[in-house]
Amino acid sequence: MPEWTLRHGDALTLLPTLTTLVDAVIMDPPYNSGGRTNAERKSQGARDKYVSGDAGHLLDAFDGDSRDQRGYTHWLGLIMAETYRLTRPGGSALVFTDWAQLPATSDAIQAGGWTWRGIIPWRKPINRPVRDGFRREHEYVLWGTKGEPLRHTPTIYLPGHLEGSQPRGKERVHITQKPVDVMRQLIRIAPPGGLVLDPFAGSGTTGVAALQEGRAFIGIEGSHGCAATARERLTAAA
Repeated sequence: MPEWTLRHGDALTLLPTLTTLVDAVIMDPPYNSGGRTNAERKSQGARDKYVSGDAGHLLDAFDGDSRDQRGYTHWLGLIMAETYRLTRPGGSALVFTDWAQLPATSDAIQAGGWTWRGIIPWRKPINRPVRDGFRREHEYVLWGTKGEPLRHTPTIYLPGHLEGSQPRGKERVHITQKPVDVMRQLIRIAPPGGLVLDPFAGSGTTGVAALQEGRAFIGIEGSHGCAATARERLTAAA
């Protein structure tokens, strides 16, 4: 079974201390989305923005989700530059975002040195309706590479569209948790036996998917509670 490592702390503090080269960076950073004004952004926590009012759980929120768009773009650009330094030539970065922050996220990816390659829509069958408008049933994964993409042997053909709802009930351990099946499809951008880095590990879903797909994993998580949950899940997966 591949190995895994999880470090507790701030991503921008810990990334510069890493020296091991990775094959792919897959991350779900705080979107810093929502709020039309600075006052609204500061008054809304992550739970207010990303959890529906009828949710049947009391999972903790997380910090770092109240930046305005310029602050978010600059901050994420610094993260992307550090992950670029740590990635082997040909490696990929996959970054989750929503519709509102998609342009800023693509700017940050390119500011960090990555070559932007495309957008992978992720459809959530269980999603939020919008009164007098269109359902918000998609989030997005932005794909960038360090130079020319790695040529896999044998050649791989990955899907350009993902589908899967967030876990529910006892399987839900994080307010923005991604489905393992969706993450396993993304993990395959790294070669078999490769190493995947996630600077915002959350409850460890990227790492669980990496281990299940035969890849090693390095994660960073700022929340003590989420880091503890991630360690439990990674230990079980290994």
